[in-house]
Amino acid sequence: MGTPSDRAPLAERVEELLAGGVPLTIVAAGDPMLRRGTEPYDGQLRPALLARFVEALRVTMRAAPGVGLAAPQVGVELRIAVIEDPAPVPEEVRRARGRVPQPFRVLVNPAYEPLGGARAAFFEGCLSVPGWQAVVARPAEVRLTGQDEHGHALDEVFTGWPARIVQHETDHLDGVLYLDRAETRSLSSNQAVTERWAQPTPEEAARALGFELP
Repeated sequence: MGTPSDRAPLAERVEELLAGGVPLTIVAAGDPMLRRGTEPYDGQLRPALLARFVEALRVTMRAAPGVGLAAPQVGVELRIAVIEDPAPVPEEVRRARGRVPQPFRVLVNPAYEPLGGARAAFFEGCLSVPGWQAVVARPAEVRLTGQDEHGHALDEVFTGWPARIVQHETDHLDGVLYLDRAETRSLSSNQAVTERWAQPTPEEAARALGFELP
């Protein structure tokens, strides 16, 4: 996959990874790296190297393009992810999905907990599972805790689509792919989603494909 050897110290492997240039290669489903989980970030990378790694994540995420990217997706088992969503969607979609713009942010050692019992189900994709999407029911509101890249504490409530993004990326850090939480009967190619299931909500897909929504 073009990622550094697992036998080398982590900082050395990150240096080697970055030496190959950006955007970085995104690890695809089936690679054990995506299933191992990650170790908490505790200064394993000196500040300058951390800043370079974060910038490489940003460039790679934007080039893909995507709205989030976790360190294991580029072969690094650290509890770090980045998110950013310009939310270039029609107003009808924005209202139905609660999709509002999110600035670029770095999540260090993130963890989330659901708030309330409401769940929302929508088609979801992943840069590590290219070409496919599936409906995932997730908590509609979560509390996210952790730090930013400067060590400042993060304790924030996310709702709507931003809540989905932070759950998706934090799951990556625990070795969980969105497919683990998906309605398997909803699995659709990107082409099928575009041609058949582009509605703001997945009700029509649920009826036609035979799966339940919350």
